[in-house]
Amino acid sequence: MTHPFEIEQEIVLPADPEQVWEAIATGPGIESWFMGRNEVDPREGGTAAMDVGGHREEAVITAYEPGKRFATRTGTADDGRFMAFEYLIEGREGGSTVLRVVHSGMLGDDWQDEYDALRRGWPFHLHTLREYLAHFPGRTGRPVFAVAQAAGQPARAALARALSLPTAAAVGDRAHVEPAGLPPLDGELTWSDEERFEIRTVDGLYTFHHGGGPVLMFHHLFGGGVDVAAAEAGWQRWLTDVLAAPGRTEY
Repeated sequence: MTHPFEIEQEIVLPADPEQVWEAIATGPGIESWFMGRNEVDPREGGTAAMDVGGHREEAVITAYEPGKRFATRTGTADDGRFMAFEYLIEGREGGSTVLRVVHSGMLGDDWQDEYDALRRGWPFHLHTLREYLAHFPGRTGRPVFAVAQAAGQPARAALARALSLPTAAAVGDRAHVEPAGLPPLDGELTWSDEERFEIRTVDGLYTFHHGGGPVLMFHHLFGGGVDVAAAEAGWQRWLTDVLAAPGRTEY
């Protein structure tokens, strides 16, 4: 049985409305802070598509007002489920922008758990958007994805150990890891809770989602000449090794 829901979030961003529009209403912009690989047909009635790990989801663009309003809606599934997203942009003096996000639709039988997960996720995603606009203005990130299962050990502890973070990792801690065949990661922890880590380096935002079930990585790499296929293969090996090898301290 379906259940309606609505989530509203608002954030002040250190960017002008045009920069915010590029981040929320273009494929390369979305890839720089949200999830997966994205395509946007820039018109009302066009298609917005997201591909995460080979799973593609499409939505119809229901509002397209550059610098002001962008909205999408997925199709309605056989059981009545759908998702709708609306982004409202308002410029402020001093070059900042207020972004209001409304996420609504219909959820399925386990709607309460799904709703709670969505409600917890939005503050993190908007934090990542702010990190992107504050530290990588004018640049677009290349998305890197990996997924693995924890093999009989707490995923958070395994990730913290592998990233050279303290057990009680907190925002401001320094992270360091040298994945085989990849450039070293050396940066600052900008988000830490029971479900996620985010690390900002000079050329990337590295996110690790460990809140139960598979562990997911959604990285956004801003360095020149990024080989996405090689980066995904390297991070996939690293994540699989970390979650399969309790007690290791070098990766």
